[in-house]
Amino acid sequence: MPRIAQTVAAIGESATLAVDRRARALAARGIPVISFGAGEPDFPTPPHVVEAALAACRDPRDHHYSAANGLAELRRAIADKTERDSGVVVTPDQVLVTNGSKQAVAHAFTTLLDLGDEVLIPAPYWVTYPEAVRLAGGRPVAVPGDPGHGHRVDPERLERARTARTRVLLLNSPVNPTGTAYTEDELRAIGEWALDRDLWVVCDEIYEHLVYPPRRFHSLARVVPALQARTLILNGVAKSYAMTGWRVGWLIAPPDVAGAAANLQSHVCGNVANVSQRAAIAALDGPTEALQAMRAAFDRRRRLLVEGLGTVAGVVCPEPDGAFYVFPSVEGVLGRTVGGRPVTTAIELAEALLDVARVAVVPGEAFGCPGHVRLAFALADGDIREGVERLRSALG
Repeated sequence: MPRIAQTVAAIGESATLAVDRRARALAARGIPVISFGAGEPDFPTPPHVVEAALAACRDPRDHHYSAANGLAELRRAIADKTERDSGVVVTPDQVLVTNGSKQAVAHAFTTLLDLGDEVLIPAPYWVTYPEAVRLAGGRPVAVPGDPGHGHRVDPERLERARTARTRVLLLNSPVNPTGTAYTEDELRAIGEWALDRDLWVVCDEIYEHLVYPPRRFHSLARVVPALQARTLILNGVAKSYAMTGWRVGWLIAPPDVAGAAANLQSHVCGNVANVSQRAAIAALDGPTEALQAMRAAFDRRRRLLVEGLGTVAGVVCPEPDGAFYVFPSVEGVLGRTVGGRPVTTAIELAEALLDVARVAVVPGEAFGCPGHVRLAFALADGDIREGVERLRSALG
């Protein structure tokens, strides 16, 4: 008899975390690695958020269990923030506070899917989406985007992938790993297509504040209001507020879905840590200067990395609209040798670059898009320059 359940045994380690883990292990041995792997800001959490957490540590009311769906004050702050930033009006009873947006993803699919239901996932996609669908008993269906148009999908591509078992469309904008931000017109076309086919739409908006001019962020629920009754919005404080370690995300859904997901969470983990929730309130209700400064730095780094990769032989790197990733094609490198070893896939290329150049990137196979690699520009300007120089030397 197998020791591990088949559903869990079939799950692989997150590719992004695996790359980061290997890079950290090399660094711990004193080997200088430039890591473009993990997707988290390199900025500290804003001081006023930390101070709010310290105050919460000293407050006895935060030393005990609280409501499984989140502190009332935080759910109100999330509702206010959603209306303010996204133009979508929601009530606190539609909000479920989760342990990071990953738990929001898991709860969304577990709440919506029955065994065998299909979820359309535009590719390339964040590595966790297909695994979360499978764990919920569903079937992920990758929908390849248009490589010449930022890997975007449109109603025609979605319709070709739809079957009688299709229940949910997953939409992430800006996209991890490409940084593509869908325009208002593109979202309207997709939203009206989903509405006509009576589908649920799960919108991951975790990078909403990291969109660079002239692009703007648009929320599908605002663009197609009639779809809001069948839309779940996933978000959190991790990326925009440099709070990845605080583990606060949320799910916004129609009240019946939010209530069912809260019942699920009550048995999975109960409430998110109260200290983290108090910190999240401070982040959402507080000043935004740190967020704006971080976005400006990412914008500068984005242009620096795209320009640098443009000088690397065999690499073609479009400029992303948002998030903090680039997703260049490395088709021009495959079939060559790197450090004396042949590379025929992006996986082999990533391994060679880490071993030979001490540069960590994530292969596109992890995102359902071979022939590409993802580089996060969440690191200092000097490290970006050094990383590009190492890549140029290894691939030149």
